[in-house]
Amino acid sequence: MAVIVSQIKTSLSEPRENALGKAISLLKLSDSEIKSIKLHKTSVDARHEEIMFVSSVLIELYDRNKEKALAERSPNVRISDNEELSFSFGNDPISGKIYVAGFGPAGMFCALTLCEYGYKPVVFERGAEMSERVHAVEAFWNGGMLSKNANVQFGEGGAGTFSDGKLTTRINDPLCARVLERLVEFGAPEEILTKAKPHIGTDKLRKVVVNLRSKIIELGGEVRFLSPVESIRLKNNRVDSIIVNGDEIKCGAVVLALGHSAHDTFAELLKSGVELVPKAFSVGARIEHLQSDIDGAMYGKYAGHPALPPAEYTLSYHNKNRANDRGVYTFCMCPGGFVVASQNTDGTVLTNGMSNFDRAGKNANSAVLVSVFPDDFDDPNSPLSGIDFVHRLEEKAFFFGKSNGKAPAMLTREFIGVGGSFSLGKVTPTYPLGVESANLRELFPEYISEHLAEGIRQFDRKIKGFSDSDSVLTAIETRSSSPVRIPRNDLGEALCAENLYPCGEGAGYAGGIMSAAVDGIKTAIRIMEKYKPTV
Repeated sequence: MAVIVSQIKTSLSEPRENALGKAISLLKLSDSEIKSIKLHKTSVDARHEEIMFVSSVLIELYDRNKEKALAERSPNVRISDNEELSFSFGNDPISGKIYVAGFGPAGMFCALTLCEYGYKPVVFERGAEMSERVHAVEAFWNGGMLSKNANVQFGEGGAGTFSDGKLTTRINDPLCARVLERLVEFGAPEEILTKAKPHIGTDKLRKVVVNLRSKIIELGGEVRFLSPVESIRLKNNRVDSIIVNGDEIKCGAVVLALGHSAHDTFAELLKSGVELVPKAFSVGARIEHLQSDIDGAMYGKYAGHPALPPAEYTLSYHNKNRANDRGVYTFCMCPGGFVVASQNTDGTVLTNGMSNFDRAGKNANSAVLVSVFPDDFDDPNSPLSGIDFVHRLEEKAFFFGKSNGKAPAMLTREFIGVGGSFSLGKVTPTYPLGVESANLRELFPEYISEHLAEGIRQFDRKIKGFSDSDSVLTAIETRSSSPVRIPRNDLGEALCAENLYPCGEGAGYAGGIMSAAVDGIKTAIRIMEKYKPTV
């Protein structure tokens, strides 16, 4: 056990480690009482005239009772949650192997956890392994053909491989610490353990994923690429077999750790008798500014200070006085990053954001999204209606890009002013296949365009210059989350089969690398709590 002391402030000019001494002084502790002490989390507080670092410090005392007393009397001291796994193995024998469909964060951490406790799962990933995937994606960005098996959506590491590698999450789960520690073990920078807003960057994340795969294999698991789970066969409320590359494979248990873009797989699962329900998600565009403009707006006179990271933001707006209001928010903000081509099917345009670890690119970009709901779809009760909604928008974006692979784009100030000319200023769009001037007001349904414009105007009040400064909107972004959910019970099992475990983003239970990884660990625990170890 230990305590976490929060709200310890240090200036930009002093060593971050000074927070340790300040925490000790605040609690009036002597060196003899302290078993261990280290920085827990550090963030930048730019809300006031003087920018400060705000840290929390993890202190373990020899006296457990004093830890409890400190937590009880101070609002800035709390007991640290234990991130160790705690469960009991089940008694049911498992007749067949455990198969994991998908090798994104959920599938990776599910398989890794199972391997660590003696189970030896087989992972089927529809896409290619890392080196082949990176080669295919970069070839496509340079004007080559789109690969349906090796693209931004499908392949080793999941869609997050080509992103900022952002590890922030809204879930408050002690297993998040476990995920961060494992990522460091496999090669992620140690600073992710202490940054309040950690990221790995696409360049370093790729190496981490390959190392994690090697560990799974070392522990007896298998990872098979270019092996899509095409369908499943149910029998007596169980998955009897799965179809992979046309071959039928008997199985003991199946984890559906699909990505949010496995739209064809969702359709096949529905045909097989797996229950799916439509869910809300969001659509919008990527906005690009000069990173220096964002730094100036966020940091003021401190912009460019060597102690400060490239500035980032998270914005949201909700007009409660407006009838049929929808949330507008920024998502996956990439400081010093790039807007990338993320489509996985021909005849579509799809954007996403990506940054390297150093975030040294000239531009900042972020998705600006508007919520959509099943009632917006042609058939609100159809599980696949949201998928159809997405595909039509992505095909329309391709048409607006003159059907040559370019993405439709518009100056932000013209979008919120309804129309205008496309004359680039100081912001050069980074979409690799180029952009085509288009009126994005006509790309989106009117209710999305109106909310998007209103949200951007409001964001300009929070970050000066957000809606002008030559910023550019590049469309379209539709894959922030899954358009479906696969319902599961309290044991983590799908309602149609007791040995089928929906997991992660594609199944509708996560929204990023961290939450997907945590859900993968929890799914592994549920399997182990039911079935005896296989070795």
